[in-house]
Amino acid sequence: MVHDRQRERYRCKVCKKTFTSRTGTMFEGLRKPTELIVIVVTLLAYGCPVQAIVKAFRLDERTIANWRDRSGAHCQRVHEQMMQQADLTLSHVQADEIRVKGRKKVIWMALAMLVPTRLWLAGVVQPTRDTPLADRLFEQVRQWTKHISAILVCVDGWPAYPHSIERAFRSKIKRTAGRGRCCLEMWSGLVIGQVIKRQYKHRVVEVERRLLRGDPHQAQKLLQTTPGCTILNTAYIERLNGTMRERLAQLTRKCRHAACRLESLHHGMYLLGVTYNLCWSHQQLSTNQQQISPAMASGLTDHLWSIVELLTYKVVPEPWHEPKKRGRKRIKPLPDPNQSKRPRGRPRLRPLPDPNQPKRPRGRPRKVILSSSTVVWLYRKYASFRFYIF
Repeated sequence: MVHDRQRERYRCKVCKKTFTSRTGTMFEGLRKPTELIVIVVTLLAYGCPVQAIVKAFRLDERTIANWRDRSGAHCQRVHEQMMQQADLTLSHVQADEIRVKGRKKVIWMALAMLVPTRLWLAGVVQPTRDTPLADRLFEQVRQWTKHISAILVCVDGWPAYPHSIERAFRSKIKRTAGRGRCCLEMWSGLVIGQVIKRQYKHRVVEVERRLLRGDPHQAQKLLQTTPGCTILNTAYIERLNGTMRERLAQLTRKCRHAACRLESLHHGMYLLGVTYNLCWSHQQLSTNQQQISPAMASGLTDHLWSIVELLTYKVVPEPWHEPKKRGRKRIKPLPDPNQSKRPRGRPRLRPLPDPNQPKRPRGRPRKVILSSSTVVWLYRKYASFRFYIF
C-alpha cells in the first residue's frame, strides 16, 4: 500500500500499477463532493433540465455535461458486465425506434426489451435509419443469450427488421465431416411477428398483425409467458419509448435545447436505461410487500439499487495479459547478466592514459613577450659563440 497526503493508493500484484479506491467507478479523477455528484446525476436521470441544475447548484453547463457523459459510460460498462454474467432466456422480445429531432439533423434511437420482465436489453443511436441500425440492435440482443431457445420477436412495419432478425439469430452448424466451413442456419424456434398500424388524421384506424416466420401455436405459447399478453403487439416497447421521452430531456419533441451530439444522446440513453433496470421499481412487477425492478425480475440482482450504489459499482477490469513479443525470434541464447559485457566498437590501439600523470599540452605553443632586459642578457650570453660553416 502506498500512502500520500490525500488518498490511499494500492498496487496491483500482476501489472504493478497503482490505483485508488475510486478506480473503476464514475468518481475516478473527480474532486467535487460525492454527494453533489450523486444529486446532479439523479436529477439528470429523472429528466431535470440542465439550466435548472445550473441555477440551483451554481455549476457550469460543461461540468454537468461531463458528469452526464461519465455516468452514462459507467452505466454502459455496468450493463455489459451484468448482462454477460447473467443467463437470460429470451422468450418474448419487442423492438422499436425513436425519431429524435436534433439541431439541423435527425437522429434515430433503436431500443429492445424483454417483455416478461420489462428488462431493457439494448439500444443503438445512429444519424440514419437504415439496415445497420437494425443489425447492430439485434446483434446486441443476440449477444446476451448463451443458448439456443424458442424466441418471439415483435416489431413494427419497418422492412429492415425481419432480415436483421434472421441474420442475428443464426448458429454455425457443421453439415459434412472433414474439412470445410460451417453453415449458418437460423434457429428452429425463431418466431417473427409484425404489427402494422395505419393512421388517419393522427389516429390509429387499423392494426394489421402478421406472422412472418414460425408456427402460430408456438407463437401463442411464447405470448403466454407474458401475463396479460394474448395477441401480437408492440405496446410494451412503445411504453418504454414514452418513458425515454419523458425522462431524457434531449428526446423532447419541441424544445429549444435539441440534441446536437450523438455521444451525449448515447450516454443519456445508457444512464436512463440502466437506472430503469436497477433503480426503479416497476408497477406491474411489484406487489404490496415488495418493490421489484426489471433486473430483480430477471434474476440479475436481489434488491433495489440506489444511485450511489450504481455509480460506485466497481467494474472488473479485463484480465492482464503479457504483451505479445514482436520481431524476429532469438537464435542465440540470452547473455548471462552476471558476466561482464563485451566492449562494443573497435579495439583500442593505444593504452588509456595514466590519470596520475599530467596531461600533455595540446595545440600551438604559447607566445611569450620578452622584456628589453631579457633581450640584452640573452645577447651577452650567446655573443661569444662563433658559428663556422663547413
